[in-house]
Amino acid sequence: MKKILFAFAVIMTMSSFGSAKADNTISQEMKEKNMQEVQAFLKDCGAFFIATVDGDQPRVRPFGVSEIIDGRLYIMTGKVKDVFKQMAKNGKFEICALKKSGSEWMRISGILINDETLSVKEEFLKRNPGLKSMYKADDGNMAVLYITNGTARFSSFSAPLRTVNF
Repeated sequence: MKKILFAFAVIMTMSSFGSAKADNTISQEMKEKNMQEVQAFLKDCGAFFIATVDGDQPRVRPFGVSEIIDGRLYIMTGKVKDVFKQMAKNGKFEICALKKSGSEWMRISGILINDETLSVKEEFLKRNPGLKSMYKADDGNMAVLYITNGTARFSSFSAPLRTVNF
């Protein structure tokens, strides 16, 4: 009888841990903290590279701006560019950012969603005034895209892989 009760207690304990682990949600506060860490890494790198899909061919391009606006991490491009057309057709992407030291890098994956909100575009340009010579918030060309289901993997030659979600 003791063995049965012990086994039952172990099963109940394990099932409660299992159900907690099955819930992969993270708090909004943690998502925001993770997003800020990702943004800081991108800013520190300066340029980062985004991979998209063009049919069965991968395409990689340098980007240089990203911003957190209204709780979302955005990148920006022009709608006339092939990269935007590829993102619109298939929102899956990967970003690779390498710090200037060359010994730390981050890969981000998720889905990009185009956002036509004028106030977001205006804020993006306000924070990146150098883009105002090429884009206007209402020009029909400026595209701001935010990351959903974001996962960032931080790597280096001196530390273990670390993964965060945002």
